[in-house]
Amino acid sequence: MRNDVPTGARTNGGGARRALAVVRAYPELTKIRLTGLVVATTAVGFLMAGGGRQEVSRLAWTVLGTALAAAGAMALNQVMEVGRDARMERTRRRPLPAGVLTARHALAFGVVVAGAGLAILAAEANTLTAVLGLTVVLVYTLVYTPLKPRSPLCTLAGAVCGAIPPMMGWTATGTPLGFGAWLLAGVLFLWQIPHFLALAWLYRDDYARGGFRMLSVVDASGRSTGQAAVLYSMALLPVGVLAALGGMTGWGFAAGSLVLTGGLVALALALAAKKSDAVARRLFLATLIYLPLLLGLMVADRLPSPQGLAAALQAAGR
Repeated sequence: MRNDVPTGARTNGGGARRALAVVRAYPELTKIRLTGLVVATTAVGFLMAGGGRQEVSRLAWTVLGTALAAAGAMALNQVMEVGRDARMERTRRRPLPAGVLTARHALAFGVVVAGAGLAILAAEANTLTAVLGLTVVLVYTLVYTPLKPRSPLCTLAGAVCGAIPPMMGWTATGTPLGFGAWLLAGVLFLWQIPHFLALAWLYRDDYARGGFRMLSVVDASGRSTGQAAVLYSMALLPVGVLAALGGMTGWGFAAGSLVLTGGLVALALALAAKKSDAVARRLFLATLIYLPLLLGLMVADRLPSPQGLAAALQAAGR
């Protein structure tokens, strides 16, 4: 570890300060809040697939494996983007551009941690869940990251990465991929578009300095950003009805989903009408509130899966 820490982090503070700086670097290196979101959506997928109290151990292993795989992918992403991160005000204090950790150290950390997470998923969940996790790591590092300086389509590639974790939670229960898993993936995919477009509008100048071709950079008028935010927000409107019709939830979720999504659409329309930082910030904050409320309501109103219902009836008949 000592040889992987740049000289700047080894002086002017002694060993204790150096060690503290390195420890504090890891949450930033692994984008701990984004990793937390991945873990939360994985748990939602597990619960919606019928994972019950008797499977707490499997849920814990699935969450741990997913967290490690995601953390490793985040570290690898920062290794690949260190030069561009150094140009951006928003990211120049990250561990690599700030010189707290070396790229070699972060690369080794990312590979080992991601590999450990995938191994845990294969051993404690199942092969399909591990394959889905590997897909996320590969798409994030080999598709999303290289696309960012080339095309606004990177946002869609990133959304694919965010859509897969609830499917991982679903398959970890042993339940085959079906309508419910794909609906959850669709929710996460669609939600990420207005969420990230609002963020990209707020930091459009910073992204331009970093050489990232986000939609807000390519189309400085903001017209495309506003239209896309509206389109993808509106696509979330039928989610609740589909979940109820598909037997995943009751109609309470359908009603609540319409109310929540209606508010999101209204803010996206506001961004399309007035491309201002204030409106974009409101939409961004709304997406942060929207997702936990939507998923929480979904879990609260979930209906027993066929497998879970059959097991409950069998237990009751004993």
